[in-house]
Amino acid sequence: MDSLLSLKEAIVIYLDRSGGLRKLIEDCNVFKGAQQMGAVYRFSFDVSPSDVLELDATLGDCLLHDPLKAVSLFQSVCYLSIKTLSLIDDHIETESQVNVVLKPTHLPPFPDYCLDLSEFPRGYGPMRPLALEGLVIAMTRVTKYTQGARFLCSEETCPCSRGFHHIRVHAPGATESATVRSDFTCFLCSSPLKEDVKSRVLGDKQLVELMHVRAVDILGVHDAASLRYQSVTLFLRDELCNSMRIGHLYRVVGIPAHVHQWPNVTWSVEACSVQPWNPKCSCVVSSNFQNLQAASACSPWRFAAIVANSFGSPVIPPGLYNTLKLGLLLSLVQTEDNPDSPNHLDVLALTSDSLIIDRLMRYSLPLASRGIHHELTGELLASLSRDEHGAGTANIHAGSALLASGGVCLLGDLTCYKKDKMDMLQSALESRTVTVFIPAKKYGDDMDQQLSFPIQCNFWALADAASPCRRTARCDNAVLGSVEMGSVPLQLAGAFGLVVQCRETSSNHPLLSMTVHTLRQAICPGEPLYPACMQFTTQDYKELLAHARELKVDMSPEAERMIHGYYMASRRVRSDSQRSSFTSVKLLISLAQAHAKLSLRMHVLEEDAVIAVLLYESSVTLKHGGSALIFPPDAVFPCALHDLDSLHQRDLRLEEFRKQILHFVHTYAACKEE
Repeated sequence: MDSLLSLKEAIVIYLDRSGGLRKLIEDCNVFKGAQQMGAVYRFSFDVSPSDVLELDATLGDCLLHDPLKAVSLFQSVCYLSIKTLSLIDDHIETESQVNVVLKPTHLPPFPDYCLDLSEFPRGYGPMRPLALEGLVIAMTRVTKYTQGARFLCSEETCPCSRGFHHIRVHAPGATESATVRSDFTCFLCSSPLKEDVKSRVLGDKQLVELMHVRAVDILGVHDAASLRYQSVTLFLRDELCNSMRIGHLYRVVGIPAHVHQWPNVTWSVEACSVQPWNPKCSCVVSSNFQNLQAASACSPWRFAAIVANSFGSPVIPPGLYNTLKLGLLLSLVQTEDNPDSPNHLDVLALTSDSLIIDRLMRYSLPLASRGIHHELTGELLASLSRDEHGAGTANIHAGSALLASGGVCLLGDLTCYKKDKMDMLQSALESRTVTVFIPAKKYGDDMDQQLSFPIQCNFWALADAASPCRRTARCDNAVLGSVEMGSVPLQLAGAFGLVVQCRETSSNHPLLSMTVHTLRQAICPGEPLYPACMQFTTQDYKELLAHARELKVDMSPEAERMIHGYYMASRRVRSDSQRSSFTSVKLLISLAQAHAKLSLRMHVLEEDAVIAVLLYESSVTLKHGGSALIFPPDAVFPCALHDLDSLHQRDLRLEEFRKQILHFVHTYAACKEE
């Protein structure tokens, strides 16, 4: 008895110090202002286990290892406080009417308090708070559940036919039938109980499927490991509903529970607290790239050019498809899982050799923070199924695009897609959202629902430009440049931000270069194939890109003026069908920021804007034809960057192009004044 009293005193002290008593009073005021009073009053408290342990070790141990007892102690303290202070008048008669929910904010950082979603078997551990981390792969819409209900004895002479003697509240792991059903009996006279429906209190409930983050490697291009991954079902209740989004990572503190649904018993987790989880890795740029940056400091263009020139050397020789490699690197840098700054950078490669380009994209995909390789037979956006946990509502499963949030989704060859899939992809690229329609009749709802989820990944795709066009009837009316798209619809190609034509000069024929590259790999396996200056390992690129993604860059006034001036000038000289939209400004800014990050700079210079304009203008030319600017020969890259002379010649061409852009902008301003 003395030990229980000391624990309750510790709870009062903790609630006073943490602001819990103030929150209790505020919640009671809300209940008093409600038009209809229920039988059960729910009070939720965020509890810090470290603070509780510091105050009273026994109470802290109870909170971490016997949560039901801890809830009972907090319930008793809250009931006594409410009655002593008369916070809810006379509406609370018994302690069972107080429904207390404790939410540990964190747990001790020890293995016994962590749950690894890749470990099996489950269900044999203690039913106490555990911390787990994972990726949301599916979720239901928000439905209702019974927080608490009041039952009355059917025998009128029994004291339990009045008052609040039989109160049932939801417990972790309990189903709806455990809280409300028709076979309960009175504990005094054993007569059947009947529910007072008017006193039932409802709350919100949402089910979420959480998977180990390493499970997405199976959907990428990594070799599948001999591990088994199985999702776990999370129950989000009340204020935690809609706190998680599909395709995002979260750290959850919850209580495992066995959910009994005859004849099966499923293992799930009742979530107590949810926090976004963004695993940080302290990546340092390798000494090879640090030395390269120091050696190329004389030009703001050289570092990124050499990085792109040597990129992908394990699969294709340096100097081949440099423009595409630069576009892929910029897309890898500009992947942010941040809805407030949607700097998407989608890449479409037009090629006559899809095997080489597909090999390059597959090599690049693991370098993303998260890479998903979409299969033609899989779901690209989202799919629906019926919930298997008794609710019967719609369960929304993430497709490849949602699973790749904050990373890259590799679509592969678009010529293999059917028309309906292309239309779906085009709509997703233009709206950057996934819309899911939930029919009411199929899933037992009162009315049809439509939910939308944002797409926060970059798309990579390739298309065979030499394949026969399926739009034969419309090719005669197509604008100049559209014949290069092959069988890809013009509208779909236009939805991609960056379109790159993978065409090499006769002096740098890709077939001959790849033949020599493959033969040298077969003859000298594991040995360096190229000079030491080109030997940057895949790990070097992974660390460089991870570091570049974390950089926060600022736009310089010169870069802003060039992008804004070019945008206004191009709108003036182009026709309505070719005119740039506001999305073009976002793409130009995204390209310039990505080039600055790849160059390891904190400020976006005018030279970064030059590369952005060059890539954007070449992409627009492929989509719509004639350019407003004159491209210098090999403007983006010469055939090879193997010596200082070729680097110097590229710098001169880019400087000429920069002057051309400035003249283009100034000419537009002069015309506007006239």
